[in-house]
Amino acid sequence: MNLPYKRVVVTGIGALTPLGNTVPEYWDGLINGVSGADFIKQFDVTKFKTKFACEVKNFNPEDYFDRKEARKLDRFSQLAIIAADQAVKQAGLTDEGINKDRVGVIWGSGIGGMITFIEEMKQFSAGDGTPRFNPFFIPKLILDIAPGHISMKYGFRGPNFATVSACASSTNAIIDALTYIRLGKANAIICGGSEAVVTEAGIGGFNAMKALSERNDDPKTASRPFDLDRDGFVLGEGAGAIVLEEYEHAKARGAHIIAEIAGGGMSADAYHLTAPHPEGLGVINVMTNALEDAGMKPEDIDYINVHGTSTPLGDVAELIGIQKVFGEHAYNVNISSTKSMTGHLLGGAGAIEAVASILSVVNDMVPPTINHFTDDPAIDSRLNLTFHKAQRRTVRAALSNTFGFGGHNATVIFKKFED
Repeated sequence: MNLPYKRVVVTGIGALTPLGNTVPEYWDGLINGVSGADFIKQFDVTKFKTKFACEVKNFNPEDYFDRKEARKLDRFSQLAIIAADQAVKQAGLTDEGINKDRVGVIWGSGIGGMITFIEEMKQFSAGDGTPRFNPFFIPKLILDIAPGHISMKYGFRGPNFATVSACASSTNAIIDALTYIRLGKANAIICGGSEAVVTEAGIGGFNAMKALSERNDDPKTASRPFDLDRDGFVLGEGAGAIVLEEYEHAKARGAHIIAEIAGGGMSADAYHLTAPHPEGLGVINVMTNALEDAGMKPEDIDYINVHGTSTPLGDVAELIGIQKVFGEHAYNVNISSTKSMTGHLLGGAGAIEAVASILSVVNDMVPPTINHFTDDPAIDSRLNLTFHKAQRRTVRAALSNTFGFGGHNATVIFKKFED
């Protein structure tokens, strides 16, 4: 890392996931190997090929918003605001003396307000063709409305925008936040991502691509990264939020520092709309870029939270890339896919997986990859994929990968904070 860059730390985290609606609930579910998959409750799945997903449970918007306010927010924005609120409160960014001109919000989502779009088009199609649309249709739909709402809730007037790179969206948001703070453009930024597309169009669309698991006889074991019989990912929903803050600013106000963000990397496969490069070229580049940005060597990493979606091609390509970047050290690190428990949150995946990586560093514990039944001969059996149970070990630094349709790759590295 270049010396002129400012040091950036984590002072708050938030999560609303299929495993729990707070960070402690989410972490407890992860380390206990709980599957968040179940039959879909949000719409009638009778005629769909896939009938299950990893939905957020026990969620009533009116527990967080008044009825009028809730109706003005798409579900992806509701989840975003709640997760961000957890992180902001933990970081103490509502305290007196905070210069709100220097606090920003950068938020990622791959699709945004799909629920709103579907509801409005259903109503239009059911009518006589007269265009009667809700005046909140567009403001509820657009991706950048989530960071807009977060900024308005607290009066944060720093950099504010949304990132879109499919399933890498929220990791790109984290990297952008890191960059802006390093360059002195902000003192703190709330970053992360959310997604809420467990809908007819979401399930039907991914089914049409043959991307989803169709293991309707056993939903809880359907997300099985690295297993020989994996047949696609399980769609998830939720949100993750992280407060990144310039170190001297956090220190001056006496903030509790949870961990440090060491660096981030980005790359493109430049290969195919949906398939990864078979030799893992984009994966190699993005992890190499992240390590270089962090000023770290492969040997400094103890845990890799992989993209690991449970797709036949993707899982193998990622592990090939890891072995090429990490060499012999690949056999010393713990590797796991928390998507085996949360499902795939698309644009929100990077955010909740970054939170999981931070917690692994803080707690010296690696969440497991669950649902492994049959070894895949295409995968090196010497790799520690942390099957079945969480493993306790010193985690000095954790690396988190996220990859998106279109060949977008993003990686972030978190490490233990040392004053």
